[in-house]
Amino acid sequence: MRTPRFQDWILEEDDDYFIINKPPMLTSLNDRSDEVNLLVLARTYFPGAQLAHRLDKETSGVMIVAKNQDAYRHIALQFESRKVEKVYHAVVEGIHDFSHLEAPFPLNIPQKGPVKVSNGQGKESLTFFHSLKGYKRHTLIEARPITGRMHQIRVHLAHLGAPIVGDILYGGHHFYLSSIKRNYNLKRGTDEQPLIKRQALHAYSVAFESTNGTKRVVRAPYPKDLTVLKLQLERNLY
Repeated sequence: MRTPRFQDWILEEDDDYFIINKPPMLTSLNDRSDEVNLLVLARTYFPGAQLAHRLDKETSGVMIVAKNQDAYRHIALQFESRKVEKVYHAVVEGIHDFSHLEAPFPLNIPQKGPVKVSNGQGKESLTFFHSLKGYKRHTLIEARPITGRMHQIRVHLAHLGAPIVGDILYGGHHFYLSSIKRNYNLKRGTDEQPLIKRQALHAYSVAFESTNGTKRVVRAPYPKDLTVLKLQLERNLY
């Protein structure tokens, strides 16, 4: 099997930007470890690359990378003025009927440790949630963050009683196929492994204005682990 190359992650490219589908378990920037990060890989493809934004290590999905300083400044101003439209998909625990639900919960963001919803003074934070599909014990959720706080979607969903599958830090649990599949048989002498070994969160699409003034919308297909999770949930509805 051929090893994926950075070029395989590129969804669209022009003179100013390339938009990629970041795989899970890859840090965006240097996290003080020896792991290869996305910025290093991007610069092996295009030396002047600058990430316009970040995703958590475990989160997969669409990211914008600028090729030059003018393009970076152009997209940075859009993020600052909240003109970039981001859509995420998440599989959460429980059945939830969110209909464009507004979650305006301010957040306390410490130097270390988990982010928490603030009971007093906290950083302004707003996300809209909408249920896309219900399964036996889970729901596929669309999230539209208006602000861009650290762990915002994860914390807001946990606060709503809908933690993301696999998000152990914020109250989620690993997903095992035996939990929904009847007559599930495991080979003797083996331990069942989680169907997805990370938080089930994916940056599905991004919409922004190119340097020539045209609006661009780019969507990122699900990675294999999230595709398999969704397929199993659909197969075992009853």
